[in-house]
Amino acid sequence: MEEIDGKLLEILKILAPGTVFRNGLENILRAQTGGLIVVSDKKEVLDLVNDGFQINSPISPARLYELAKMDGAIVLDQDAKNILFANAQLIPDPTVKSSETGTRHKTAERVARQTGELVIAISQRRSIITIYKSDSKHILEDIRVVLVKANQAIQTLEKYRSVFDQALTNLGALEFEDLVTLSDVVTVIQRTEMVLKIQREIEKYISELGSEGRLIKMQLEELVNNVKKEGILLIEDYISEELEEDTSDPEEVLENLTDWSSDEILTLNTISKALGYSGSVNALEETVSPRGYRIMRKIPRLPMPVIENLVEHFENLQAIIRASVDDLDDVDGIGEVRAQAIKDGLRRLRDQVLLDRHI
Repeated sequence: MEEIDGKLLEILKILAPGTVFRNGLENILRAQTGGLIVVSDKKEVLDLVNDGFQINSPISPARLYELAKMDGAIVLDQDAKNILFANAQLIPDPTVKSSETGTRHKTAERVARQTGELVIAISQRRSIITIYKSDSKHILEDIRVVLVKANQAIQTLEKYRSVFDQALTNLGALEFEDLVTLSDVVTVIQRTEMVLKIQREIEKYISELGSEGRLIKMQLEELVNNVKKEGILLIEDYISEELEEDTSDPEEVLENLTDWSSDEILTLNTISKALGYSGSVNALEETVSPRGYRIMRKIPRLPMPVIENLVEHFENLQAIIRASVDDLDDVDGIGEVRAQAIKDGLRRLRDQVLLDRHI
């Protein structure tokens, strides 16, 4: 599957099932008339328009269908709300490269590359809709095919989420036992990234499904709940001191990792380097200590500013665990009641993760 592009997602939302535009395209497909539609009223596009009829009428499925019966192109405004021209002859620069063979698709690709705007070609013979935007090309698949792919991706995500949860539980137990190695950490981050990459793929399917993707969207939201937040807290816990001093944003580090290819994410050494550690095999076996952000965040009614004060005061999770109620009480924002709540909360969390690890 192609990499998900932010611009493509926006285009797919415009063309999603249930929209006026998509209904018009489906009418053209069923009629097997073919069509060429440009979505832009910019000067670069209008300069390529020759002849045709000026319409200036709101878009509707029936109008798109009727106007597509003519051989020329249909030109819409930038928001795809109004039809500007119909039966227009488009004359792009013939020196612009095109990999297409048919006249309609060759024109569509050249116009898109020359202007950077959205152009849609509907094949009369093959009954497919092809989207061109700058140098990108995407074929709109049948909704039933997209639904099957989306459901398969959801099933894959369920498996990865289960693996992620187990890895997180194991890491939590190791954190309380003070036995964490860098390999344990990057393995959980790897699982986090794989879940987030599958999430992006499913989001593309949801955009393409439009009103048909409601159930898929609900399932996705349930399956990815808290995954990104856990990933950010993990990076805050384990990012090297050098990167932390460079004020690297943990969320930005996580986003950069998600943009990597699947092959890069499958390599633990590359993730280790992203956290500011050596990428050697020996480095992965080194013992590391969490600062405590992730575990402390699980204690109810403990605000992030207080957690930051705790981490700044004690420097790592083990020191927080070993601290007495009086020691905790000395930290800004923590009174005797909250100090006791922290001790009780850590004890419950420790018992829970050690139990969960063996279930």
